[in-house]
Amino acid sequence: MSISKLEQKTAPENGNLHAGLTQRQISMMGLGGAIGAGLFVGSGQAIAIAGPAVLISYLLAGTVVIIIMAMLAEMVAADPSSGAFSTFAHKAMGRSAGSTVGWLYWIQLIVVVAAEATGAAAIVASWFPGIAQWIWVLIFVVALTGANLLGVGNYGKFEFWFAFIKVAAIIAFLAFGVMVLTGIIPTDHPVGFANFAAHGGFAPAGMTGIAAALLIVIFSFGGTEVVSIAAAESDDPQRNIKRTVSQVMLRILFFYLGSIIVIVAVLPWNAPEIVDGPFSAVLGVMNVPGVELIMSAIVVIALLSAMNANIYGSSRMLFSLGKRKLAPKQVTHVTGQGVPANAVLSSVAFSFLAVGLNWIWPDAVMPMLLNVVGSTIIVIWSFIAVTQFILRRRAERNGETLPMKLWGFPYLSIATIAAMAAIVAIAMTDATARTQLLLTGGLTAVLWIVSKLFLRDGVEARR
Repeated sequence: MSISKLEQKTAPENGNLHAGLTQRQISMMGLGGAIGAGLFVGSGQAIAIAGPAVLISYLLAGTVVIIIMAMLAEMVAADPSSGAFSTFAHKAMGRSAGSTVGWLYWIQLIVVVAAEATGAAAIVASWFPGIAQWIWVLIFVVALTGANLLGVGNYGKFEFWFAFIKVAAIIAFLAFGVMVLTGIIPTDHPVGFANFAAHGGFAPAGMTGIAAALLIVIFSFGGTEVVSIAAAESDDPQRNIKRTVSQVMLRILFFYLGSIIVIVAVLPWNAPEIVDGPFSAVLGVMNVPGVELIMSAIVVIALLSAMNANIYGSSRMLFSLGKRKLAPKQVTHVTGQGVPANAVLSSVAFSFLAVGLNWIWPDAVMPMLLNVVGSTIIVIWSFIAVTQFILRRRAERNGETLPMKLWGFPYLSIATIAAMAAIVAIAMTDATARTQLLLTGGLTAVLWIVSKLFLRDGVEARR
């Protein structure tokens, strides 16, 4: 019996999650999950490091995330579960692996939710200086917690419109960019593809710059994995995850590459304003009125969208851990609307504590917490790649028919595992990334040890 089926069997009457998400919402969540502050703000840092060659960094990272998502799709189509990659790691490598990756993901999300609430509140507080920042944090946390408590359908509606606004902003940005490059919109200085070879050439920092930018870019794609969790609460998990991976991931790569091409073509890659806000800088060249307010509003929407998705993802992961006896059974309580209410409330409770600590020690607490979870996406993606390899080999050995298969197996799976190892090796050469990776590695080791010591009676996967 699979773990996800066992979750359903052991659930109390009327205690299962509801299938309230549509295929359209799943697809838009996949698009919106990777289009966030990492693109609107973080891309400027990557451009400043690698120059125009940052396109190579985005192409490499995008290829990896597409393969990782295809791996997840293969496993989700075979056995949808609210625990997603934690459930699959449990099946492939045992209870400790499932517990470790599940708790690691949950800890990452609750820290990031607090950071996103703080970031969005800081921007909005600058618009309304008469209202304290902590009030905005409270408003955002209460509103999005309420949206998640009212049912998965409400979460899906919120996330759909959040993602729609972000996607519309990207499309509008690309359209304006094309009009600038073709001369339809005049600018005060020459623009064009000459910027790709000027100011030190296409790769002014060489392979070192491309590798350093890759570390920043990797984290920009974090958030796409939430669709593997959400698929379990959709009307047709197999069909929805297939369509999401086949259609959405290439569109995300197009949005990222298209945006970077426009930015570098319109402005010199080493322009100081690119680091502060690449999209704002380009729109400023186009003389778009109110550009700072527009981009600030989009960043707030991006942060709230990610916050909404992370509250959802963390609560479903905690619920799944509880169902597998890897977390307190209280988090498995499900309301009549099919919502794991205790899991939702447990996941957002940390936001209030973290914001309070951030108010007391603003320069210490939140940066330290973000450093600890800074490399979790690398660890989680590595778990996913290894898990898929094990489960696929097991399925083929047992003669099982999978509804969806990753192409090029086993060679592509092995290459992806090697790529994740290479990313870790690259990260160890950068001081900041090395610190994050070591802290995340330490947290992972602690979670593994705790699972070995205290989770001896958990549900074991059938091999």
